[in-house]
Amino acid sequence: MLILASNSPRRREILSQLGLEFEVEPSRFEEKGEGLTARETVLAFARGKAEDVFSRHPNDVVLGADTVVCLGGNILGKPEDEADAARMLRLLSGRMHEVFTGVCVLSSGFCGEEVVATKVFFHPLEEDLIAAYVKSGLPLDKAGAYGIQDGFPLVEHIEGSYTNVVGLPEETVRALLSRIGGTKW
Repeated sequence: MLILASNSPRRREILSQLGLEFEVEPSRFEEKGEGLTARETVLAFARGKAEDVFSRHPNDVVLGADTVVCLGGNILGKPEDEADAARMLRLLSGRMHEVFTGVCVLSSGFCGEEVVATKVFFHPLEEDLIAAYVKSGLPLDKAGAYGIQDGFPLVEHIEGSYTNVVGLPEETVRALLSRIGGTKW
């Protein structure tokens, strides 16, 4: 059985779209990563989440993932409140940033890990758009205070994986799962 070590609705949706059967068990891993780069952070957190759930399900396949938004070397996590969300959107306005997702797949005898990076280019954002988006409540549970899939005209274009920006790079997940022998991935 595949177990997703996350309660993220976006990750659940991506796995469902891949046609995979899975269960969800959110990890109890405590995310602490001061002093790490964005790449190191997402990989450490994805591994920590997967290891936590795998310790309780050693006969299953566990998928852990973590996503951050990185602007100029600074990680933008989830906003604390509406004012913080608006601040982050102003920082991203008219600029390029990177979205990093660490993916870790664990099973008996297998540990596969990868970090995927996507460049995201934002339109210059008007204050009215920022205010409407923040008022919608959509940015409050997302790294960098935005979701590319939310239907607001924030992103001009991307270079890389769209599903990575959503929160789980489907191409990478499929590739890692395919490396586990004797399974139906």
